[in-house]
Amino acid sequence: GVTGEATVIIQGLGIGMISCVPPVLIIVATILGTNALAGAYGIAIAAVGMLSTLGVTLATDAYGPIADNAGGIAEMAHLDERVRGVTDALDALGNTTAATGKGFAIGSAVLTSLSLLAAFKDKSGLNASGLSLDIGDPIVLSGVLFGSMLPFLFAALTMLSVQKAAGAIIVEVRRQFATIDGLMDGTAEADCAKCIEISTQSSIEEMILPGLYAIMSPIIIGLLIGPAALAGMLGGSIATGMMLAIMMSNAGGAWDNSKKYIEIEGACGGKGTSTHKACIVGDTVGDPFKDTSGPALNILIKLMSMISLTMAPMMKDYNETWKYWYYGLIPIAITVLGTVVVYHLYWKNPIDISAPVVSDKEEVSKEEVPEAV
Repeated sequence: GVTGEATVIIQGLGIGMISCVPPVLIIVATILGTNALAGAYGIAIAAVGMLSTLGVTLATDAYGPIADNAGGIAEMAHLDERVRGVTDALDALGNTTAATGKGFAIGSAVLTSLSLLAAFKDKSGLNASGLSLDIGDPIVLSGVLFGSMLPFLFAALTMLSVQKAAGAIIVEVRRQFATIDGLMDGTAEADCAKCIEISTQSSIEEMILPGLYAIMSPIIIGLLIGPAALAGMLGGSIATGMMLAIMMSNAGGAWDNSKKYIEIEGACGGKGTSTHKACIVGDTVGDPFKDTSGPALNILIKLMSMISLTMAPMMKDYNETWKYWYYGLIPIAITVLGTVVVYHLYWKNPIDISAPVVSDKEEVSKEEVPEAV
């Protein structure tokens, strides 16, 4: 953070990317070892073994938000600075425990998806249909490329959703500062319910498109092309989904803890310095990374695997590609229609971000402040 916001972002991304190496090596060794010992059954049991630590994983995941909320309550209640210092230290530890819990979730999601993929091959008749699963087959490779794109699309949609909701809340906060007398000097109460309403409403509206794409993608590929392309799609989504989830979770934790380190230890001049402000920018980017898009990718790969396994018996007659391609036009039409409807309802009208920033030295008339969307 000493050299500015840009280098904070660059270093955080680098840390997130390099953090993919140890988990991937461990997962690969686990897959190879369990497969050598007991085949696909061994991989499934390894997934069950990771899921058996659910109690510890939930505890480590819950620790961070509890400590973070305690710090927020201490600040709103104007408690002694010593209390806030303790909660900040606990919150920094919570970021690390949460990253550990997310690692377990990502690893178990990959192993579970591999087991579901093996079950899909069996239930769809791929092993007996004569269709090739060779990675050099254009059909399979096309499915791999399409599946590799889906985690990036899913992550992009969730990141943009956070940006839209955050922008709407910023506009609302600026409006309240400009229109509620006494709010700037602390003698009036803010309308917190409005910000909560914006956040909760956005969290529901903005999940329609990601959910639609996650459900419809395997149905489209499976019905339109066939089970071989769908198996390739699942393989591609598992591979890139794991990489992206690890990178986003660990990069977000690194950005958050860099800010906490300056605040708790007083490093680089402590709070209020340009270094601290640069790390705050990194933390702002890291929150949707580690709390929204990263954990959501686990759900994406498991959901698509489950949907593929559910529809696998329907594809037992697909002994050649493109055999019943016309059935694939139905989910395509549903996806296009859903995209158009969501765009016109929630994405077409941009958020008005022209609300002025109110400082102690300027006054803003109520007529100049737009209403929050």
